[in-house]
Amino acid sequence: MVRFMALYNAPEDPEAFDRYYDEVHIPLAKQLPGLIRFTVSRNITALGGAKYHLIAELDWESMESMQAAFASPIGAETAADVPKFASGGASTLIFEVAEV
Repeated sequence: MVRFMALYNAPEDPEAFDRYYDEVHIPLAKQLPGLIRFTVSRNITALGGAKYHLIAELDWESMESMQAAFASPIGAETAADVPKFASGGASTLIFEVAEV
């Protein structure tokens, strides 16, 4: 399995961020082809000084299926949507996941 993780920094207006994320971005991202799982973490207690407002984790069966999802029209639309609400910026990670 492959995971895409988005770590959203504190936005200028947390309430507006949450409203937009819940009402617009989540429904958009849930349309990504091949998406297996989508989780969101809130009320994050960061260790070591990092501060995140929200962390999103999206899973696909393979790197190829994730790449195809992001290359699709809905993938481009989802990526273009991020600057509309993420005023504090975001970092992203892509990695393989294995249960042990």
